[in-house]
Amino acid sequence: MNYKAWVVKAAKQPMVLETVDPGPLGAEDVEVAVEHCGVCHSDLSVLNNDWGISQYPAILGHEIVGRVTAVGPNAKRVQVGQRVGVGWNSGSDMHCHQCLSGNHHLCPQVQATIIGHRGGFATHVRAHWAWTLPLPEKLDSAEAGPLLCGGITVFAPLAMYARPTDRVGIIGIGGLGHMAVKFAAAYGCDVTAFTSSKNKFDEAKGFGANHVVSSRDSAAIKKLGGRFDLLINTVNATLDWEAMIGALGPNGRLHTVGAVPEPIPVAAFSLILQQRSVSGSPVGSPVAIETMLDFASRHNVLPQTEHFPMSKINEAFAHLESGKARYRIVLDADF
Repeated sequence: MNYKAWVVKAAKQPMVLETVDPGPLGAEDVEVAVEHCGVCHSDLSVLNNDWGISQYPAILGHEIVGRVTAVGPNAKRVQVGQRVGVGWNSGSDMHCHQCLSGNHHLCPQVQATIIGHRGGFATHVRAHWAWTLPLPEKLDSAEAGPLLCGGITVFAPLAMYARPTDRVGIIGIGGLGHMAVKFAAAYGCDVTAFTSSKNKFDEAKGFGANHVVSSRDSAAIKKLGGRFDLLINTVNATLDWEAMIGALGPNGRLHTVGAVPEPIPVAAFSLILQQRSVSGSPVGSPVAIETMLDFASRHNVLPQTEHFPMSKINEAFAHLESGKARYRIVLDADF
């Protein structure tokens, strides 16, 4: 069976609807009929080849929710008709040290869903069974997609490094940051939102922030010296790094999930004297994603979304690129 898909022919070109022959289904693979697919800033980066690793023609889309339509003969745990999600990764080698340790997302052969693989802006998508994630009953199919990439990206550092008693700062209240605030608040942390947009102050509090500070106000940040156990940076912009690191308490950690284009300058003594750390992480393993989905279901954490029909995909990307998205775009399949 052929698929229909929105295809990028070359960098920065509009997507065009084409018919695609997917070939035979792999023995351990699962085929999913796409119902909804989020639009992530990473899709835009791959469309524009911002990272220099794009492969064209490309089918983007990696925050996918749909129903299983076929399973390979060796696929495990998912069945035809089941509601599932597929995120940033759609496969890994399953035999390396990282996969056998449960860190599949750190596998040297990990397969990104939209680079060298067909993504979810299509009638169907395929993924290895381990990366095809059953969705909890309570999660709304139309809204859950962005959890599968943006959600796990910000949930992972909270799960690794935060305790419910901690003071956590979220830098940037956009697609990632607004979910980070919701997760940290649901976890029980004292949450400070840092945003460069004054018009987001009230919204950040609505998402669960206890405090809001301008990320451009170095004096205000310096007044918070030694306050935070964890700062999660979700933006890909240059910040006052000295002030941010100074805002960490003893054993505090600045963790970036935003792809900051410039190197982050760090003075050794600012780390040594207070035993601070600077770190980063990609998405998460299949088990980490399932844990996040369970937490989101239990605490009713969902992204704030705007919906477009998938047939308006190029308009949706223009809306994202203009910076107007509030806060995640979801495309509803309408082939």
